[in-house]
Amino acid sequence: MFKGLGVLPGVVTHYILVLFNNFGVWQDVRMASGPGLPDSLVLEIFLHLPHAAVLNAGLTCWQWFAVSRDEFLWKELFYSYYRIPRSVPRHPAAVSWYREFKRLYDCIPCVEVQTLKEHHDQVLHLAFSHRGHRFSSCSKDCTVKLWDTEQPDGTISLVHSSSMRQFNWGYTQFSQFNCDDTLLLVSGVYLGPHHSSSGEIAVISLENYTLLSRVRNKPYDVFGCWLNETHLISGNLHWIGNMTSCTVLWLNKAFQDIESENVNVVKRLFKIQNVNASTIRTVMVAHCHRHDSPDLLLDYEAQSQARALAQEHGDSHQHQPLLFDLGTSDSEDDDDEENEEDKRGEMRCSAHVPHFSSSGLEHIRHGLQSAGAHELELEAQVARLMGRRRTKAPDPNLVTPSAPGEGEDKTYLLFTTGSLTYSPHQIGIKRIMPDQMTTCGPVLGEERSTEEFFDSLDHVIDIHGHIIGMGLSPDHRYLYVNSRAWPAGYVISDPMSPPPIAEEIDLHVIDLKSLREERRSLRAHRAFTPNDECFFIFLDVSRDFVASGAEDKHGYIWDRHYNICLARLQHDDVVNSVAFSPADQELLLSASDDSTIKVWRSPRMVRLAQSPPRPARPRNLLSSLLARRSASANVNGKP
Repeated sequence: MFKGLGVLPGVVTHYILVLFNNFGVWQDVRMASGPGLPDSLVLEIFLHLPHAAVLNAGLTCWQWFAVSRDEFLWKELFYSYYRIPRSVPRHPAAVSWYREFKRLYDCIPCVEVQTLKEHHDQVLHLAFSHRGHRFSSCSKDCTVKLWDTEQPDGTISLVHSSSMRQFNWGYTQFSQFNCDDTLLLVSGVYLGPHHSSSGEIAVISLENYTLLSRVRNKPYDVFGCWLNETHLISGNLHWIGNMTSCTVLWLNKAFQDIESENVNVVKRLFKIQNVNASTIRTVMVAHCHRHDSPDLLLDYEAQSQARALAQEHGDSHQHQPLLFDLGTSDSEDDDDEENEEDKRGEMRCSAHVPHFSSSGLEHIRHGLQSAGAHELELEAQVARLMGRRRTKAPDPNLVTPSAPGEGEDKTYLLFTTGSLTYSPHQIGIKRIMPDQMTTCGPVLGEERSTEEFFDSLDHVIDIHGHIIGMGLSPDHRYLYVNSRAWPAGYVISDPMSPPPIAEEIDLHVIDLKSLREERRSLRAHRAFTPNDECFFIFLDVSRDFVASGAEDKHGYIWDRHYNICLARLQHDDVVNSVAFSPADQELLLSASDDSTIKVWRSPRMVRLAQSPPRPARPRNLLSSLLARRSASANVNGKP
């Protein structure tokens, strides 16, 4: 039946492809083939089968089972099934091609196991505790809720809910656990007099759920973040002119101890000048502990192409980030939804908050109406002149790429900013020194001379697009950035008229060891709102995966090493936030405008939860006899 390899691509392969789904037929094929079928022929047959058929055929006999676990076979199946360029090597931690195929196929949290409906409005943000035993959620219903993930039956249950309406909040938008999971930072929008709005940060004790402190935060999309167990960072914005302002970043103690009345509870960290109507937003802290994590491996073929491109332009020394066009996912309903999404994108803005509050963009527009073009140009020139003369010069030793084996820990303050227009298009990096980690010392921080009114940024990375999300890898080595690109070569002539932005969302990877962009991937997720109405889409990074929400009613999961989209997580509306459990990356949460939180687990975990408990293992005969003898000796009173 199987004589000769020449007939394999035709008759034999067609015959087996028809029959592979039936285990009994596999046995018939094995018996009909007769004894002595060479392994090479079985391997050639298996190379023409899908992976499920190979596994099914491997149950037929020991010979076929051994061939079905062949490394060359699974290498070929791996590259063909996931459509990965062969220049991309296997993950360095992978043991075998078979197990690596199984990891990407079976360990992705893509199975919906629970839907949480306790929120009554759009859910904007999710955050896990560092242990993974709790997570918090923020919503337009102005509550922050705490959830338990360690129920015996594997379900997630609500533990506590706090409403912030009593403090005149409009809604809650962000939360973060401190590093020992004893305090919760909650950021929201505070509604002031005359329809004004700014931000506010509340600190809640997780021991008894009491409110410990409240801190003003302006603008509200600074969000705020923890610096350490007891201190948090907030912002304040001061307008100097129509399009010029300064941002003051404050270090705040989460609570004031009874015996510390004479100790400062606030301290100014940095004062930074903003030009062209830009402001600092989305602050986060990266603790880079000696950068001892391995480098994120890149596509070797794309790397060589990037080098060749740089040499063509006569600049072999300038670093070029790698660009991966991953296209869209293979969803059958993509074409059907395209027209609906285009229409919905035009109507989308009212449900979310634009980047500027009434004290931001409206302030600028009002000033522009009363100021002429000459006055605005003069203001820009004065701001640049003042910035050059009144800004403390950066210390080149503070932010430098880490050398191999360097043992010094570094703490970076990361935030979005801009220099060309009001839409955030740059990543600002400022190093925080050890003596700045506490509120002790002068309230205004380090004393400055009259010639050093502002702090300079230690490092700036231009994204050339509207930044709509950021997330750190668990080891704080890599910063992942969601952005919607500007047209190539676009020249901004008016800061109040930013460039049009793409619907496709780029995912940038910035290495905080080398302080440069290492990879830019055109991903499958999309957004539709215009640049003056964009809202933040929170992404999250686990050890092996990165996930993000999107405006196309889906969350997305990609593999960090292979740059492939592994799953799409469906909702009924925009997905605003996703979060991996730090204790188990096979558990993922997604939050949506449909007012729900969905819980996703991997197929492997679902099978384990549904399988009956294993019976107790029989005791070893020798240990059982010894135990009986010992018990008999104790009864007789003998030692």
